[in-house]
Amino acid sequence: MEAKKNSNIHLRPRFKMDFNESQQEIISKFEDNLKDGECKYCSKIVDGHIIIDVPKDESHFWSPQLNIEVEKIKGKETVVKGLFGPKPQVWTMFMFFHFAVAVAFIGFSITAYVQWSIKTDYSLALYMVIGLPVLWFVMYFLGRWGKSIGHQQMDELYHFMMKTLDKQPKN
Repeated sequence: MEAKKNSNIHLRPRFKMDFNESQQEIISKFEDNLKDGECKYCSKIVDGHIIIDVPKDESHFWSPQLNIEVEKIKGKETVVKGLFGPKPQVWTMFMFFHFAVAVAFIGFSITAYVQWSIKTDYSLALYMVIGLPVLWFVMYFLGRWGKSIGHQQMDELYHFMMKTLDKQPKN
């Protein structure tokens, strides 16, 4: 199996696999497996995009979601690209908080410089300039911790996907 993965530091692991099957054959495998009465996963299939969620009764805030893109290369060659990540609402919230911390850092840095330049008390701005990177690291490690909480479910989604694909990627 040839699966290309990014380094382990990323919060949203990605992979890519090549197959000697048509795009529709691979999508049909997912449709058949997901409609099976034994299948516990929730899913949406639109064109070549497949979203697989953990079951609602097992879902929690940190539960992962598997996004699969099935792209036709040429003839019967297909590439399957996947992305594990939190639900879009959780990811958007985290990105909003990261953006807010970055904007606040820039704002307090400017405020500290201006207050220092005009020789007024700049201690609050300086504390914020020091504290905001600490907050950013806390948010980063909170995301890593959340990823570790959902890791078992991520493995289950990966094994479900590999079982569906019959583990026959192109060498």
